[in-house]
Amino acid sequence: MFTGIVEEAGTVESIKPTAKGIRLVVRARAIGRGLKLGASVAVNGCCLTVVKLAARGKDRLLHFDMLQESWQRTNLQFAKAGSLVNLERPLRADGELGGHFVTGHVDGVGKITRWERSGADHVLDIAAPADVMRYVIFKGSIAVDGISLTVAAVKPKNFRIWIIPHTYEVTALRERKVGDAVNLEADLLGKYVEKFISRT
Repeated sequence: MFTGIVEEAGTVESIKPTAKGIRLVVRARAIGRGLKLGASVAVNGCCLTVVKLAARGKDRLLHFDMLQESWQRTNLQFAKAGSLVNLERPLRADGELGGHFVTGHVDGVGKITRWERSGADHVLDIAAPADVMRYVIFKGSIAVDGISLTVAAVKPKNFRIWIIPHTYEVTALRERKVGDAVNLEADLLGKYVEKFISRT
């Protein structure tokens, strides 16, 4: 379980096919300290398992194995060496829930349709699949590339988010542009409410 509070933007070191899937290697600094083999890390909001750790100067290289299924269902398929990815370690039992509950299970991939500066902030419009839009509500929470964000407006096929300078500076969003794909995870609470109501 994660919170959507990105700890750092890591850099993709390499992406290589393997006999069973894809080996993704990410260079990290802040979150690399204290990580152990088998640890979970949200990479652009996708929960992955660390299968190998290696030192690279002050940085750590985090190795992840991805199945083709996960690869094809996330925007990591568009990453390349040098790309920025959002990184977050799991929520500790005694940790602060600064965002909202994020499972790391991506619901779908959206497409950026507007991404521009507005005053000190940035406005971000995302077109999303219908099975994600059904859970998007005004002032509700959604994870975009693993970032916990608040929905500012909702239309039938897209939604809007305002990005403050801090979020822009510390996440991979600063690298995004119109037409780019983003991982989306709808609020878990909405899914549970729908399930409970459907039983009545």
